[in-house]
Amino acid sequence: MASSDDPFDAQDEDIDDESEDGEEVEQDAISLLSSDHAEVKQMFEEYRKLVEGNGSDDRRGDLARQICSTLSVHAEIEEDIFYPAMRENIDDELLLDQAEVEHESAKELIEQIEDMDAGDALFDARVLVLGEYVEHHVQEEENEIFPQAETSGVDLDELGAELAERKRELMAALEED
Repeated sequence: MASSDDPFDAQDEDIDDESEDGEEVEQDAISLLSSDHAEVKQMFEEYRKLVEGNGSDDRRGDLARQICSTLSVHAEIEEDIFYPAMRENIDDELLLDQAEVEHESAKELIEQIEDMDAGDALFDARVLVLGEYVEHHVQEEENEIFPQAETSGVDLDELGAELAERKRELMAALEED
């Protein structure tokens, strides 16, 4: 996969998880995770526009919670499935350790955001800082971890199917709440 200076640029690969007729499309692990990155980038951009345009508390709050849910699911599938597979197949423990620490920082901010109302002091700041953390994290994943994953010998198609299944389960659980 070609890398770009902007870690959120969607690549010209098939990263959609649904075809035009609504059928799910099989994705390899990197395509699935990159698709998540692009989705979250778009949400953060929309959030920034709402802040700049004095969007309503309701709209900002709804979008912030959607961002938090999406990131929580994404982090969980990476921590439970992707990172362990990488630990077994790439020789860069420090890079993976850093990724997990970055997840912890993001989760702390997510928890703070979820405990607030959009009109509270520092709400917008926390969401925007979360976006900055995520942008940095995505750069490291897409520019350092993913290239190693591609050459690791891991079956990325099989890993992608496992990630997709777990993601579906977690999203379904969120919808039940």
